[in-house]
This record gives sequence, structure tokens and C-alpha cells, in this order.
Amino acid sequence: MHTQLDEMRALTASARNERTETGIPRVAMVQGEIPQHRLAAVYDPMINLILQGSKSLTVGTQTLHYDPATYFVMSIDLPAVGKVRPDPYGAPYLAVSLTLDLTLLGSLLADLPPVAGEHKDAGFSVAAVTPELLDAWLRMLRLIDRPNDIAALAPAYEREILYRVLQGPHGWMLRDIASPDTALARVNLAIQWIRRHFAEPLRTEFLAEKATMSVSAFHRHFKAVTALSPLQFQKQVRLLHARALLVSAGRSVTAAAMDVGYESPTQFSREYARAFGLPPTKDIDRIVPRVRLDHGRTRTASN
Repeated sequence: MHTQLDEMRALTASARNERTETGIPRVAMVQGEIPQHRLAAVYDPMINLILQGSKSLTVGTQTLHYDPATYFVMSIDLPAVGKVRPDPYGAPYLAVSLTLDLTLLGSLLADLPPVAGEHKDAGFSVAAVTPELLDAWLRMLRLIDRPNDIAALAPAYEREILYRVLQGPHGWMLRDIASPDTALARVNLAIQWIRRHFAEPLRTEFLAEKATMSVSAFHRHFKAVTALSPLQFQKQVRLLHARALLVSAGRSVTAAAMDVGYESPTQFSREYARAFGLPPTKDIDRIVPRVRLDHGRTRTASN
């Protein structure tokens, strides 16, 4: 496994400290110290493999840790907070990810025999990596240096990565998210609605109906899948979206609060500070250094 990891590190050495496309569909890489606000986000469903260093990811009250001996599976969209660290010798964090394509996953499952097993609810977890999974990843990443081969070979390697994960301890998670009659897939319908309509009032009865569950069963399954209640999930999505508006769009605190569905800027500021450790204005000044201009405008400092 060490030889495989060494070659994969060399292949992804051009990654930056932000999501870096590889040229291979749905495969991205990242390297180095990532700004904290970029690691607090709504994460897309993915398989994430660390090549160097380590990462912790907190979802709700649960924190998972993983390193080059493990890989992370997230089968649903989740608001989470991450933290990356270099390896013990100071080499920078380095990781690759494969965004899940549920259509491709469903096609693969249709070609495999059904698997009997326990259905669980969790939408994310960490597992030990295997030589077979690393080998599939290595062949995929070699395509970075062979772009003419991507169209012909990447689909086969992607199927193999998914197949190896399906064979592992979290294979049930991929099977359940691609099967419409499971609790995980039905909760995902509610998650997708919240993501699209996060600024609207949350009606639990409506979401439970979308998931074809009773209200009590919906609450139980939603919390098991996401480690959050539906209201907590919506609140985190709102606050993360508001933070993005403040950082990248230059919205005022009041405007950002209203944009994401808050009626009270005071309540927004209070919940924002609870989530991110500082009130909105101080948090944004920490993220984006600013130079004050004479007439009250601001511009981002160039250094």
C-alpha cells in the first residue's frame, strides 16, 4: 500500500489548497492548509480518500477522523465542519474525492446480484482502505497524465471504485441511497427539498409526507442519517449560505439574514456567532482582510 500511495501522491502533486479539478469527470483533489471557512460547508455525496496527512469531519455532534489508512463515504448532502492536518513529518494534507453519480451507481447495482443484509440509517462513515480499492484509485489517477485515455477508461475505473466500496463495510450505504424504497433514500428526498427551499419555513409534516413516513419515524430516521434534526439541518444550511453571501457577495448582515430566511437580524447574529464563534461582521473581517476607505466603502486587501 505504501508504494501505491507514493505514486498517487506524485500524480496529485499539482493540487492546490482548494478543490482542484483533475480533468477526470467527478474526480477532484486538494492539497495543503485549507481555509477554515471553506471546510465548513454543505458537502456533496462523495467518496474521499486521504493520501497524506489527516482530516476530521464534524456532522452534528459526531466527529470522524481519517488518514491514509482509511476512506470516507458520504452518501447524502450534509452540512459539516472539517479540519485538515499535515502528516507527522510536516508533509501537507493531500486528498482525492469522487463525487457520487447515483445514476451510474444504480446501473452498477443492476448488474450485480442482490445482497441480503441489515439496513442502517447513517449517511456517512469511515472505513479501512483495502489494497484493491487503492489499486482502482491508482489506475484512475494515472489518467491525469494520460488525458487522451480518460473518455475510454475513466468510466470503467469509476465503476470499479464504486464496486470496491460496495464490497466493503459501507457498501450497504451506497446500495440504500440508490434504492428508492429504503429509509435512507426517502430521508434524502427531504434533504433535497430543504437544500432547495432552505429560506422557507420548515414544515415537518410536509417533509414526513415526502419521505412517506409518520412524523415520529421521520424525525428518528432523519437524525440517524444526518446526526441533526430537520430544524438543525435547515439552520446549518441557512448559516453556511449566509456566510457565503457575506464573504463572496459582500451582502450586509441584515440583507444576508433576510436572504436565507431569518426575520430577525438579531436572532441571525446570535445563531451565527454560536455556529462560527464570532458575530458576522467580526467573522467576515477575519476571513477577508479589509482596508477601510474614506467614504465608508471597503475593498479587499491585496496582500
